[in-house]
Amino acid sequence: MPTQRGPLRALADFAGRWFALLVLLAGVLGLVIPDQAAALTDYVPLLLGIIMFGMGLTLRASDFALVLRRPHAVLLGLLAQFVVMPLTAWGIGTALGLSGALLVGMVLVGSAPGGTASNVIVYLGRGDVALSVTLTSVATLLAPLLTPALVLWLAGSDLPVGFGALFESIVQVVLLPIVAGVVIRALAGRFVDAVLPYLPLVSVAGIMTVVMAVIGANADVLTSSGLLLVLAVILHNGAGLALGYLAAGAARLDASARRAVSIEVGMQNSGLAASLATAHFAPLTALPAALFSVWHNVSGALLATIWARKAEAAEPARR
Repeated sequence: MPTQRGPLRALADFAGRWFALLVLLAGVLGLVIPDQAAALTDYVPLLLGIIMFGMGLTLRASDFALVLRRPHAVLLGLLAQFVVMPLTAWGIGTALGLSGALLVGMVLVGSAPGGTASNVIVYLGRGDVALSVTLTSVATLLAPLLTPALVLWLAGSDLPVGFGALFESIVQVVLLPIVAGVVIRALAGRFVDAVLPYLPLVSVAGIMTVVMAVIGANADVLTSSGLLLVLAVILHNGAGLALGYLAAGAARLDASARRAVSIEVGMQNSGLAASLATAHFAPLTALPAALFSVWHNVSGALLATIWARKAEAAEPARR
């Protein structure tokens, strides 16, 4: 006899299903009540740490075994992640005339690892979930070294902060919480399995708060000259999705793996970029990350829907 879901579980399922719309609404709310939303910026690093801890709870040591079984697919995804996105961020931002804090913000987003929602999007789009989880996990573990190095390389002349400070921040808000989550999953698996269905509620609430806070803090800039930045974010995300897919196709990965690489490259951990920007740079630097948080969840959800429908249409033909 099936057990009845409680209201909290139903709310968590709703949050996971309507993630893109909820993040969009959070951005609108940041514009409507900018002063109240901006007051939440101090909590951005803490919120990201909580989200990363939740991600750690979903992982097992076996999730990293794919690195040994399919090293070429993992290496391709990581190279695309840390080459395509940083360079296209710098190229698009420069081509559109962005400079100073906004260009640094674009590079920060491009230099971040894959987004926390990417695994869900890959699952919904009938992609290779195991590859997606591995790429997200390994890229996040590499982020303390690669993200500061890429940011300093592409935007070094505009940075008031060095490699060490960025490295320390990423270790504190990303690496340590994830490791703590993995360890707790290993030691208290039954308890963690019981709370896993509720984690989407925590992640969605955290990302919504980050987006609302950053957009509220930059509401004046966004309303006066935000269209160019919105265009830059859309082009950046689109380039990542397309180039990730093409790179996986050139490497002759199957359709499900191509979808996973595409999403992992195109969807960034914009929460991390917003956290670093909030902690170390001017508030304006976090604006590209906030807009990316909104847009990449919308585009990812749309792409997943298209892929899922194609997969469903192809199933009768294979029978």
